[in-house]
Amino acid sequence: MLLAALLAALLPVAAIVVFRWFPVPLSSFMLIRHVQSLVAERTVPPLHYHWVALKDISPLMALAVIAAEDQRFPDHRGLDFQAIRRAIDFNSRQSRTVRGASTITQQTAKNLFLWSDRSLVRKGIEAVLTLCIEALWEKRRILEVYLNIAEFGDGIYGVHAASRHFFAVNPSQLTRRQAALLAAVLPNPRRLLVDRPSSFLLGRVRWIETHMVRLGGVRFLDRLGGIERR
Repeated sequence: MLLAALLAALLPVAAIVVFRWFPVPLSSFMLIRHVQSLVAERTVPPLHYHWVALKDISPLMALAVIAAEDQRFPDHRGLDFQAIRRAIDFNSRQSRTVRGASTITQQTAKNLFLWSDRSLVRKGIEAVLTLCIEALWEKRRILEVYLNIAEFGDGIYGVHAASRHFFAVNPSQLTRRQAALLAAVLPNPRRLLVDRPSSFLLGRVRWIETHMVRLGGVRFLDRLGGIERR
């Protein structure tokens, strides 16, 4: 039992070391979603996923997800305690709306290794994996993995699949509006739909575009060491 627990703890850490250099072939989130769809629909659902290097992704897309999800991404070490304090304060005053404080690194850890729920067990494991990722990967690598495994729609994972499916372009060709629209669905891509944007989603797109400008445009990415691109 002790050996099994030790192996279970070490396997994700070993995977983090490997994925520092090698593309991610599959995430636990993809696998879980795939099995859920298979059980519900009794058919093998398509899974759209294709790894692409960060240099082949429009810097506007990288900027859009930072503006949307984690504007302090260059500054924190995986856990944004300022955002956590603000979320706790907000949630203590609200009975219906729940504000999260997950960083891009936390979301990467969850999508890559874990499952989706709000349990303390999952959050605790996520925090440990987040710190491991921050210790072993550069910020650019974290962003690269996140953009490749994030869910953008039903069975659509990563910015390459999303760019091709929704806009028929390569990820390097995404415009500011397209990048903001993809980033806008990330909190809940099963309800917020890229191809059928609601008024709420379009408002979120405008908010993201505004903050992309406020961050200083793609020059903001220089804080990550710059984004090499073709």
